[in-house]
Amino acid sequence: MIELEMVEGIGPKTKELIEKIGIHSGEELITHYPFRYDILKRSDLTIINDGDRIVIDGLIEGQPTVIYINKSLKKIIFRINTKTNILNVTIYNKAYLYQDLKSGREITVIGKYHKLKNTIVASDIRFGLLPPNAEIEPIYHTTNGLSSKQIGKFALSALNLEYQIDNLVPRYLEEKYNLMSKSEALLNVHLPSSIISLKKARQRIKYEELFMYMLKINYLKDRIVSDSNAITRKIDYTKIDNFIDKLPFKLTLDQERVVKDILKDLEEKKRMNRLLQGDVGSGKTVVAFIAIYANYLSKHQSALMAPTEILARQHYEDALKVFAKYKINIALLTSSTSLKERKEIYKGLESGDINLIIGTVALIQDKVTFKNLGLVVTDEQHRFGVNQRNTFKSKGVTPDVLSMSATPIPRTYALTIYGDTDVSSIKTKPIGRKEVITYFKKEKDITEVLEMMKKELDSKHQIYVVAPMIEEEDSNNKESVKDLEEKMNKAFGKIANIGVIHGKLDSKEKEKIMKEFESNKINILISTTVIEVGVNVPNASMIVIFNANMFGLSTLHQLRGRVGRGNVQSYCILIAPKSYERLKFMETTSDGFKVSEYDFLERGEGDLFGTMQSGDLELKMANIKKDYRMLLKAKEDADEFIGTLLTFSTNPEFEPFFKELSRIENLD
Repeated sequence: MIELEMVEGIGPKTKELIEKIGIHSGEELITHYPFRYDILKRSDLTIINDGDRIVIDGLIEGQPTVIYINKSLKKIIFRINTKTNILNVTIYNKAYLYQDLKSGREITVIGKYHKLKNTIVASDIRFGLLPPNAEIEPIYHTTNGLSSKQIGKFALSALNLEYQIDNLVPRYLEEKYNLMSKSEALLNVHLPSSIISLKKARQRIKYEELFMYMLKINYLKDRIVSDSNAITRKIDYTKIDNFIDKLPFKLTLDQERVVKDILKDLEEKKRMNRLLQGDVGSGKTVVAFIAIYANYLSKHQSALMAPTEILARQHYEDALKVFAKYKINIALLTSSTSLKERKEIYKGLESGDINLIIGTVALIQDKVTFKNLGLVVTDEQHRFGVNQRNTFKSKGVTPDVLSMSATPIPRTYALTIYGDTDVSSIKTKPIGRKEVITYFKKEKDITEVLEMMKKELDSKHQIYVVAPMIEEEDSNNKESVKDLEEKMNKAFGKIANIGVIHGKLDSKEKEKIMKEFESNKINILISTTVIEVGVNVPNASMIVIFNANMFGLSTLHQLRGRVGRGNVQSYCILIAPKSYERLKFMETTSDGFKVSEYDFLERGEGDLFGTMQSGDLELKMANIKKDYRMLLKAKEDADEFIGTLLTFSTNPEFEPFFKELSRIENLD
């Protein structure tokens, strides 16, 4: 590994700044790729339009002037002679440049051109003239105190150090697609020699990422199929049917089908790795409880892990009700669990006295050991990093894994991305559930929204109000929890109790507020997206989301799922400063699968594929949506290569591949 201090120009202070953006080694610095490129090519003034971006070079003419507009705003004005034109230049808040702006000095100006005034409002000034050919300038994500140019310089310095660059594309595929070499590609990404070489470099890196991603999926699939330690169970279908018959509701056809799939998985001598995706409120949890009951009958322990304490506690309370007539010992483990209770739980899990443990990431601590863990259920599994899930798997011999998600993924992509996972979907809603009616409103229609809210309060129903942030952060009139608390108190303070919940509150405060909302002591709950997942209050009939344009559609759909949990008609109101096509789309459907398809096509995979952004299956340059055709090709190549790789494992050429594969299940 290349230590950051080994890279020329990186001292202790710079190292701290670089680590702020998640870079902890020279290798990570090299793969911190530019997120875009500026093409610095001299603009042709004869075809430039008013308001266009302009790049021009020439000589400074005359003496610049500094104008002080107020204490915090000043501008420099000067002229530039381009040999064919004389242009005015204005640049704001960079008075420190004044000393360097000498008459006759060569300069390049980048900014917006105002044709009528013959003026450039400069965003950047470079000293020196443009090169004859276009200059391609990489732009990196950075932090205060660290410029994009510095990061590029450090990345190139790291590349110059002598270290082993692992080539993760087999030679025959490099030749087949005429791919650039790995070392040449890395150099051209950080220091492009031409637009053509940059395209070839990006193609090489994208293909390698996608090929390795699909290879890892194949490898995981192979390990699951060939796992000799997988648990085999004899399912007692009579007891399972009795359990289902005693539930207070009838299963939907989708739920029945998914239960059959899961029970079949549990019976087979193969480790289950199933993703259960279903819309908000479609009844995934009860399916998980049926799987847990089947696992209990086979004398194995189960673990259910949720991303938040609120959701974990809710699952715990639901489990106590569902299993009340059965001899299943259930425990809850979160960061709030007292030390005394914790010790008892550790003891119960080790002895096997606890049959079902429900909790948060506290379940994967080193102190938690199981006697015979047979089933792991992770809720909202895209919120857990790959490494967290693997740590959980390692706590049993080879437990079966059922992952649940209320963020449906378009099936075409799910089959590719979750290639190592069987995917089941629940599309129908439980009988009696009404569709949530969604309205999009502009901020100017707030009076109408307040009237709709009052109508629900008069009917003794409860309301969620959601803001994108806790406090104002110089954010261009975006509503905060603090703002909304003030506004809601002004509008409804005399007729309703108003509560506030957000991520900065400690878990006990959150729990207290949620209990008061569940028991209707709080009528309006103002919140950030902390209530996005898992809160179940059947009497809540309306959710009002301010600055809805700041959220992805999948998140809005999750939030919408907080209402419509009972048998009353429920409403979701999306508020934004102006009209947005995607928010109007939300009025047309409450089908999460349609929402995710639309969100994917509009925004790419950002919201949908949380798993892609974590652990060792990370894509740094490739994009599932934009590079989908390349992904399919990489999948085909990886399917073909995995057999060769596993057959000829002693071939030294394959060593880098095994090194990478060993990371995904802690096999080193």
